[in-house]
Amino acid sequence: MKYWLCALLAAATAAALPAATLSPTAAFAQASGPRSSPGLQQPHLRDDEQIMPSQIVPPPPLPAKQKTAAKPAAPKPLPAAIGQPDPDENPVSVVRPSAPKPAEPARAVACSGAFAKNSGHLRLAQTYGVHNVEYTEVSGDDGSTLLASVLFPSDPKRRLEVLWDDDGQRAGTRMIVIGGQSTWTAQKGVHLGLPLAALEKLNGKPFKLMGFEKDGMAVVSDWNGGALGLLTDGCKVGVQFKPDPKASASALGAASSDKEFDSSAPAIRAAKPTIGEIIVAY
Repeated sequence: MKYWLCALLAAATAAALPAATLSPTAAFAQASGPRSSPGLQQPHLRDDEQIMPSQIVPPPPLPAKQKTAAKPAAPKPLPAAIGQPDPDENPVSVVRPSAPKPAEPARAVACSGAFAKNSGHLRLAQTYGVHNVEYTEVSGDDGSTLLASVLFPSDPKRRLEVLWDDDGQRAGTRMIVIGGQSTWTAQKGVHLGLPLAALEKLNGKPFKLMGFEKDGMAVVSDWNGGALGLLTDGCKVGVQFKPDPKASASALGAASSDKEFDSSAPAIRAAKPTIGEIIVAY
């Protein structure tokens, strides 16, 4: 007999039986229907071997997966303060503000203050520092030597010589000499290396000067009523010119020292002179 025909007969027989004659297990089996696939024969179990629905214990629910609390993001560091290195940047690139340097006294000779007529060595030392002023010998005219207070004696660009009326007391300003490579300036901005034509503009008009001496210097003899001859506080400015190193001997000979020339004279202009020394005197 075919398996499917047997299953059909068994199902019809079970349906014909009254419900009271069926055991609880059989009734549950009938209500729930066959569990096996069609065509497969179900095993026959005794009543004491049947599993009641109340005996089926569902498995315990799986424990809920614990959620890991999200780690809070690290707070973004505040911007570095001015002058402080940023940890995310190269510290070498940070520019730290530097303390301002103390102001240095101006390198201009005025007829007042430390260079006034009644000044002295002590006042120079108080103004420019005791270690920056030295009382020593300096060169004079014709190879002679003189005693003077020298500002910044070891620095050619800041060197300044001050001669006194009273060498014993080192007091009473007589003259102040700006020479060599000094960057000091006199009144009206007069400085070493200034061309003759530029000095004419500062004076406001041409002036007079003697021709070139044997040492190559030409001395201004008269400001001709210009601005440089009208200084206040009782001082006056003197200027010596030196010719251009490329000036020919004939050009220098045409402007010899035994004559006085206007600053606009062709013989003087041919030598292309510039200021070589400045003297502020009382």
